[in-house]
Amino acid sequence: QVQLVESGGGLVQPGGSLRLSCAASGIIFNMYTMGWYRQAPGKQREVVATITGSSSAAYGHSMKGRFTISRDNAKNTVYLQINNLKPEDTAVYYCNAVYTTLNFWGQGTQVTVSS
Repeated sequence: QVQLVESGGGLVQPGGSLRLSCAASGIIFNMYTMGWYRQAPGKQREVVATITGSSSAAYGHSMKGRFTISRDNAKNTVYLQINNLKPEDTAVYYCNAVYTTLNFWGQGTQVTVSS
């Protein structure tokens, strides 16, 4: 059974930082491209960043700079570091795992940026 379990979300003030984690089980982790997506209320889900098994990272439009994706294949975990958080970063952040036609999602973790 595949599980992607996100953690690290919460309420943070503007300008703060968070590190989200996604622990994967039930997959051969280093074969999967992992990704972080987010969905704000009333908006479509959008890609934040993806990272291949060999740690080649790519970022969504306007995401590069404040967001850093990384992975630890030994721990089956992918991370998203978010710095200088802004109110518009408020969203549910989802972990994603893709390998060929296999595509799995986590349940999401809420990030709220507010003073």
